[in-house]
Amino acid sequence: MEVFLNFIGNIPWWGWILIVLALIAIRDVFFQKGHTVSHNFPIIGHIRYLFESIGPEMRQYFVANNREELPFNRIERGWIYASAKKENNYEGFGTDRDIYAHQHIFINNAMMPLQVPKGHPNTIDKSFLPCAKVMGEFNKRKKPYRPASIINVSAMSFGSLSAKAVESLNKGVLLSDAYHNTGEGGLSPYHSNGGDVVFHFGTGYFGVRGEDGNFSMEKLIALVQKNPFIRAIEVKLSQGAKPGKGGVLPGAKITKEISDIRGVEIGKDVLSPPNHSAFSNVPELVDFIEEIAEKTGLPVGIKAAIGKLEQWEELADIMKNTEKGPDFITVDGGEGGTGAAPPSFADHVSLPWVYGFSDVYKVFQERKITERIVFIGSGKLGFPAKAAMAFAMGADCINVAREAMMSIGCIQAQICHTNRCPSGIATQSKWLQKGINIPLKSERLAQYFKTFRKELVEITHAVGYEHPCQFEMSDIEVNVDDHNLSKELDKTYNYQKTPVLFSGMQTLKECSHLGGKK
Repeated sequence: MEVFLNFIGNIPWWGWILIVLALIAIRDVFFQKGHTVSHNFPIIGHIRYLFESIGPEMRQYFVANNREELPFNRIERGWIYASAKKENNYEGFGTDRDIYAHQHIFINNAMMPLQVPKGHPNTIDKSFLPCAKVMGEFNKRKKPYRPASIINVSAMSFGSLSAKAVESLNKGVLLSDAYHNTGEGGLSPYHSNGGDVVFHFGTGYFGVRGEDGNFSMEKLIALVQKNPFIRAIEVKLSQGAKPGKGGVLPGAKITKEISDIRGVEIGKDVLSPPNHSAFSNVPELVDFIEEIAEKTGLPVGIKAAIGKLEQWEELADIMKNTEKGPDFITVDGGEGGTGAAPPSFADHVSLPWVYGFSDVYKVFQERKITERIVFIGSGKLGFPAKAAMAFAMGADCINVAREAMMSIGCIQAQICHTNRCPSGIATQSKWLQKGINIPLKSERLAQYFKTFRKELVEITHAVGYEHPCQFEMSDIEVNVDDHNLSKELDKTYNYQKTPVLFSGMQTLKECSHLGGKK
C-alpha cells in the first residue's frame, strides 16, 4: 500500500491528464454506443462536439460581418441596445448596407421637410406618437381604446418568458405609454404592474379555461372586471412561426404558480390543439367575437399568420354585410419568432409579413371596410424604416417581441427552447433570472420605444407628414424580386398533380391493407 501511495504521489500533473484522457478513450471505445465519431476517434471526437456546441457564438462574434446574421444582424441589435441605453445610436462614414439588395427600403423624402409650429405635440414631446385609429369605435364597443403608442409589446407568455422579464416589460410599457400583450399563457401577476394590457388567448384558453379545457366566458368576464387595465382582447388563430401547429406544455414544467395562472392541473401534460373548440368556421368566429365584446365591453381582435385567402374573404364579406366582426387584426409574418417551433413550420409555413399583409389588406380594401379596422403589424418591424414601410402599406400599429426582448438584455443566443437562456429572459431558472435588474430593464424598454417613436416621427416629417398614418404607398420604394413576380408551382413546372383519392384519416386508420404490425 505504501509503495502504491508513493507511486501515486510521484505522478506529475501532466501524468494525471494522460490518465484521465486514457480513461475517456477506454470508455469511448468499449462502453459508450451512442456516438460513432467519439467511438472511432476517442478524445478528438469530444473536441469536435465542443466546437459544434459553441459554433453559433463563434460565428456571431468572430466570423459573420455586421449585416450577415439572422434573424437580427449585429447592426440591428446594436441600434436597439444603444437606443435602449440612451447611447449614441448613430453610424459614421456612411451606410455599410448593400442598398441595391433585394427588399432594401427607400423612403422618398420631401424637398422641404414638414416644419411643426410652436406648441405642436412633437415640440413638447418628440416621442409622442399615438395610434390614429380607435379600436372598437366603429362597432360602438362600450370601452373603445386608442393605443397611446404606435409601437407596443407583442404576445409573449409568462412561462415562455421569465417572471422578471415579463415584469420588466410591463413596467416599461407603463413608462412609455404603450400596451403589453399577455401572450396565450394567461394574465400573470407580472403583467399587472400598471401598464395597459391586451389579453390574448389561443386554443388552450389559458386563464379563461373551464374544467373541461374549453373556453369559459364566465372566467373571461371575471378576469376583465377584476383587472381594469385590460384594454382589449385578442383571439389567436395562428402565429407566424408555427401556424396550424398546437403545442404541449409538459406536466413537469407546471408549477403551482403556472397552474393557477393558466387554469391547468399540476403535473399533467396540457395540449394546445391546432383548432379552437369555441368556433369552427368564420360565421361562428364572428359570433364569438361579438359575444365577447358585448359581455366585456372591450374591443376584440384576432391575430393570424397569412396563407390562403378564402376564409379571409368570407370574413370580409360578413363584416361588410353585417357591420360585425373584429375591431383589430394583427397580421403576423412568417419571419416572426417563438420560443420553440419545428423548423419545417418556422421556415416554410405562412407568408412573410410584406406578402401576407398586402394580400389580406387588399381583401378588406376591395370591400371598402379598412377604416373600420385597426391593422397591427408583427414580424421584425421594430425599426423606424421598416415601420414606415408598414404604415405605407396600411398598418396602424406595430407589435414587437424579440426587439423588446433585446432592449431588456436578450443577446440572440437562440436557445429559448432549452430553458438555458443566458440573459435570464427566456428561462424559468431562478439562478439565470437573478441578473435581471427590473427597474433598469424597464427603463431600457421605455427608452427603446421612445427612441423608436422619435426617429419615426423625424422620418415622417422628412417625408412631409405629421403622422405615419399619412404615408402613401408611393412614399416608399423597395428593390423587388418579390411575391408579385413569383409563380405558383403549377405555372413554374407546367403541370397539375393528379388528385389523390382521399376520404379521411379515419378511413386510412381502418384500412385493412396497411403495412406494419396488425
